[in-house]
Amino acid sequence: MFKDLVTKCRTCRRFYEEVRIPTEDLKELVNLARLTPSTSNSQALKFRLCNTPEETDKVYETLGWAGALPEWDGPEKGERPSAYIVILCDLSLGKNKLYDDGIAAQTMMLGAVENGYGGCILGNVQRSRLAEALGIDTTLYSVDLVLALGKPKEEVVIVPVKEDGDIRYYRDENQVHYVPKRTVDELIV
Repeated sequence: MFKDLVTKCRTCRRFYEEVRIPTEDLKELVNLARLTPSTSNSQALKFRLCNTPEETDKVYETLGWAGALPEWDGPEKGERPSAYIVILCDLSLGKNKLYDDGIAAQTMMLGAVENGYGGCILGNVQRSRLAEALGIDTTLYSVDLVLALGKPKEEVVIVPVKEDGDIRYYRDENQVHYVPKRTVDELIV
């Protein structure tokens, strides 16, 4: 069921780094994004696939990982993503396609989870540094989001929001990652 897939599609920040994602699997995720709606049907998004250790190391160095976990600097070597999809906007076709970015990123995440992978959609990106590291011409493309992908190494559990209203995600001593969610009734106005 689709609800099960959405529930299973949780942000993952620790991976089995040695499990590589083949280029063909990444291309299939981009194909899913290609089929999604696009503002004015501009189809302005482009994608840079990174799945070699050399490229993934370059991408990793430009990312911020978990705002609600300030004491955590991100996954350790061996637990880092084995692939990234950098979501770009072709500036000749449009700009500020933030809705398109989100739709494409979530669609690719759902496809990744369906295929046994996990991921994290990252907006905390040192964009100019990443563009330089990957040789992306910023006069032609904007760096919008980065999708980190790999075989999940962590358990992510949805829990109710605490009585104090705190929605920050957290980890326990066993590194189980908890994500507080409001109830449906709280969302409907």
